[in-house]
Amino acid sequence: QVQLVESGGGLVQAGGSLRLSCAASGRTFSRYVIGWFRQAPGKEREFVAAITWSGISTNYADSVKARFTISKDDAKKTVWLHLNSLKPEDTAVYYCAAKQGRVGPRGYEYWGQGTQVTVSS
Repeated sequence: QVQLVESGGGLVQAGGSLRLSCAASGRTFSRYVIGWFRQAPGKEREFVAAITWSGISTNYADSVKARFTISKDDAKKTVWLHLNSLKPEDTAVYYCAAKQGRVGPRGYEYWGQGTQVTVSS
């Protein structure tokens, strides 16, 4: 079983930055992909970014590609999502998720509980 715990959300002004973390436990993650998703009120959940546990491959949604960065720390079994130049439309609950296979937006099996990011204008 895989457990994922997000943290790092909060309230920030437009143009500001946050760093979200996803702490993973329960497995050897060498073949896993960790993804970040978000869901704004009244909207469907959308893919944000993903990284292979090897760190070789990453994938971003076009809407965040120039502003967000995904990275990982093997020793801490943690994946980070660095959010820069935040906009009010980035306001959402951010979730991390895990799957085996190729990096990309689909097929995730395990999900965390989410962390709220609110960007004020």
